[in-house]
This record gives sequence, C-alpha cells and structure tokens, in this order.
Amino acid sequence: MLMRRTSDTPESMQAARSTEARLPRRPSGRLIRAVTLDCWGTLFLDGPGSDERYKRQRLAGMQAGLAGVGIAVAPAQLERAYAASGRWLGSLWQVNRDVSVQEHVVALLKAVDPALPDRLSDEPMAALIRAYASPALMAPPAVDQGARVALETLAADGVVLAVVSNTMRTPGEVLRQVLDQAGLLPLFQVLTFSDECGIRKPAPAIFRRTLADLRVPPEEAVHVGDDPILDVEGARDAGMRVIQATPDGRATAPVKPDAVIRHLGELPAVLARLGR
Repeated sequence: MLMRRTSDTPESMQAARSTEARLPRRPSGRLIRAVTLDCWGTLFLDGPGSDERYKRQRLAGMQAGLAGVGIAVAPAQLERAYAASGRWLGSLWQVNRDVSVQEHVVALLKAVDPALPDRLSDEPMAALIRAYASPALMAPPAVDQGARVALETLAADGVVLAVVSNTMRTPGEVLRQVLDQAGLLPLFQVLTFSDECGIRKPAPAIFRRTLADLRVPPEEAVHVGDDPILDVEGARDAGMRVIQATPDGRATAPVKPDAVIRHLGELPAVLARLGR
C-alpha cells in the first residue's frame, strides 16, 4: 500500500508555501524603480578631462577680477597657483573627498599669496568664484543627443531619475545650468554633485545618499556611467546594478557590468531586458 507523506498533505503544502513566501529572494527580473546617471562621459559626451579646456578662461577672468580691485598678478603666477591648487585637489580626490568651488578659489589665491583671500571683500570674491566656475556656460560640453528622448521615456514609465556625478573644477551649480540648457534638468528628481556633498565616486556613500533621497533601495536601482572604477565598481559596491556606457559597446571594467550601451538612446531597451 502506498503511504502518503506528511509533507504532501494540503496543510503541510500550504505551510511550506507560506514559509517560502517569507524567505528573502533575488528574482532575476527585479523591478527597476530608479536610474542614476553620471555627467562627464555619459550625459555629456566629453570626458572629465575636458573640463581643463576652460583653464585659460578661468585664469583670464580671475586676473581681470583681481586687477579690478587693484591687485596685479602675472599670468605665469596664476598658472603656477592653478597647478598648485590642482595638486591639492588631487590629494583630496584620491581619498574620495571633495570641497566647494569657493574652497577651490581660496586655495588658488593662497598659492599666489597666503594673505590674498583676506584682502578681498565679499563682492570681489564672489566675482572671482564666478570667473572660475562659469566658463562651461559659454562653451558647454556636448550632450548625448539621445538623452532627452530616452529619459523622457523612462520618466513616463514611472522610473525616477537622478544624477550622481563627480565634479572637476566646474561645480554642480554650473552643471545644473548646462543640463537645463539641454532640456534635461526637469527630468531629474535628485542631483548629487561631489562638490556639494563632499563625497566622490567610487565611494558607495554618494550613491546611497542619492538613493535615500529618492527613497528607493539599491536593489531596485540601476546606475549608468562610463568609468570602470568610479561608476561600475562604485555603484556595484553600493548594491546597485550597473550599465556601462562605452563608445564601442564593450565593457572595460574589471568588474563586469550588468549591461553595456554605446549611447543613452539604447538605455530604455536595455533596462527592459534587465527587468522592467
């Protein structure tokens, strides 16, 4: 005679199903509620190194601003001070820290003369900060032409969008204006720039801070960026999935991304395959 196992009774099967429902699972098609994007090399076609092309305008504007309050500084002296401030910034960036654009300018002025910042009142200091920060508004970085349609598609589908980006010498305040000029700014619910929060990628904290503002857990978010360390490893360490953007569509990261795109126009379809 065949014996019915206790585990096969309706009561035991229902209990097993109830237990299974309570177990944490990682389904292959997880919901994607949020997408975060890098600026330089992703939303902008220009990489972060291109920010240095504004050096001449920065220094010319600062030299004129100082001359306007009777302080003459030779171009070569400003060049040396710019390089010195760059070394200081590099030492901070190497440990994933960042500072405001005002601190950039103060460091540069101190490299000219340690007493110089204290000789300037609020108005000329503000003018020097504008001269240093704003050249990208006169010659903005090129924006991925497929970005607007792709992001509008995602937003219409209920995906919340955010920026998570390191800044170079152009601050987040100016990058917001560049995004606004491109018609992208209204699409983002949160914009996290390193100079404003003091944290640089690849530190997981900058991603987690953004997701906390969005109120979305990392497992329901995807980051899109070009850099194999700053974007791919950083976001993965924060518990997110990652899409790497590379011109040839090939991954360059030692840590394999979840997908690769050549441009942002491909993003909606790739996200659909990842689980939407």
